[in-house]
Order: sequence, then C-alpha cells, then structure tokens
Amino acid sequence: MGVSLSKGGNVSLSKEAPSMKNVLIGLGWDARSTDGQDFDLDASAFLLTANGKVRSDADFIFYNNLKSSDGSTMHTGDNRTGEGDGDDESLKIKLDQIPADVDKVVFVVTIHDAQARRQSFGQVSGAFIRLVNDDTQVEVARYDLTEDASTETAMLFGELYRHNAEWKFRAVGQGYAGGLASVCAQYGINAA
Repeated sequence: MGVSLSKGGNVSLSKEAPSMKNVLIGLGWDARSTDGQDFDLDASAFLLTANGKVRSDADFIFYNNLKSSDGSTMHTGDNRTGEGDGDDESLKIKLDQIPADVDKVVFVVTIHDAQARRQSFGQVSGAFIRLVNDDTQVEVARYDLTEDASTETAMLFGELYRHNAEWKFRAVGQGYAGGLASVCAQYGINAA
C-alpha cells in the first residue's frame, strides 16, 4: 500500500519510487443508484507546458486519441460502465519520454452526456486515483475523493508535475460544472 493522500497532498516519486520509469494511473468510481440510464465516465490526460496550456490538440489524451504523439502517454481504452472492482480506466506514462517542455500531466474524469442525462459527480461514489509503478505493480500513492460534487460534471482527480527536476504527484479533486468543454477551454483546446 502506497502513500494515502488527502486533497492537495503530494508525494515525491524520486523519494517513494526512485527507480520508477513507467507509471500506471488508475482511476475508479461507482455510480450510485440512478434511474437506470447508463453512467459513462471517461478519463483523460492533458500534457501541459509552463503556461498551463497544451502545445496542441495532440496533447489531449482520451478515448478518441489514445496515445500522445511523443509516445509518453497512453490511454488503455474506454470503459463504458464503470462496473466491477479496481481501476475502471487507466493511463500509462513513460516518465523519461515526456518532452522537456511539458511540466505537468493532469488527469481528468468527465461524465459522458452529463447534461442530457442530468448526471453529476454527486451521483458518483468511491472515486479514486492511484499511481502505480507499472514495472513492479506496486501502488505508490492513492487519493480517495470524498468531497461532495453535486453539480460538477468534470473532475480533475490528480496531476504529475515537475518540481526542481523531479516528478511529483498531487491529489487535486477540483470539480468543473461545465463538463469536458470547460476543462478543454482551460487547457487551450477547442472542444466545440
């Protein structure tokens, strides 16, 4: 069991897993009882430069763009139900392949068709993000999201970031009411 993080907490990868080169980011959630409609949550990653924006749309990794052009970040595929235990969706990151001008990789989960289905993170329970050494399968850090997000349709779960030439992982837990479009706009992508 790795470090258990609280909202805003961070962990140094060079201290907790000094030899780690390949990271697995596992994201999970459960839909609380709903009206029977499908509840499809989607994980994505944004590779950001120092100005907090992507270099291009290719730095937005999601179910329709499964791999970054530099090969550093890969989405393992869309899970449309979120059923079962463990990770519902995951991304793999090769730390030594992340370009030098990328300072941060943020991990976001959105609710597909949230507005039309009248769904929000208030109907989600058991949400978590975990960072695993993908070579050893040892969990390095985990953040269980506990706050009420009754109106939010997108959630920034966590981020990998460079600090003084080392990689760190931070638990974020920031919600967005505007869904994927609002997150994309913040990071410089036109999702319209």
